[in-house]
Amino acid sequence: MKRYSRLNLGTVALAGTLLASAGALRAQESPLTAELPALLTSCGQSPGPERVRFFLRRLELEHEFLEQATAQDLIDRRDAGDPFKSIIIVTGASLKGMGAAGVSIRDELARTEALIAEAKRQGITIIGAHVEGMARRAQGAAPGDNSDELSIDAVCPYSDLLVVRQDGNEDRRFSIISENSDIPLILFEKNMELGDVLRRVFNR
Repeated sequence: MKRYSRLNLGTVALAGTLLASAGALRAQESPLTAELPALLTSCGQSPGPERVRFFLRRLELEHEFLEQATAQDLIDRRDAGDPFKSIIIVTGASLKGMGAAGVSIRDELARTEALIAEAKRQGITIIGAHVEGMARRAQGAAPGDNSDELSIDAVCPYSDLLVVRQDGNEDRRFSIISENSDIPLILFEKNMELGDVLRRVFNR
């Protein structure tokens, strides 16, 4: 079942700094700027989107949260005259989350592929995020489970910007994607820094 959350656009003073790291944007550099309203969704049904949603709500950034957003959702908003300008797709798969949603990783990958294709058709900025660190990657997966890595591959190489918690990049997984596909990468160290990242990305 989809969940919806819509908030009004607010203005917040730009503050904070970004962690400077090899392969990532430095604090003094201007990252890609995204516009609002934003669509927040998941690829893998992990708890990660809730972390992003917390800061979007705290910063009063206009957004809608659809756990299983589809290409049709983008089309409907466009046809209603209020199109999404950006989409944040949080990667990270949870077998528990997918089970509760009644979907498989194959379902998630197919949905995400169609969603990204429609976003590109509409010129919507795609932000790929991984915000739960290495615990959400192979170290935290069951033996033989590579669903988290599949969700990363489904989103990150096709994004316009990557936002990643640094400890999830210990093996340079996201740095390599960034370098190979020429995609800006923002690394942040602590969960609370994600708010500063979003402020900067949305120029607030």
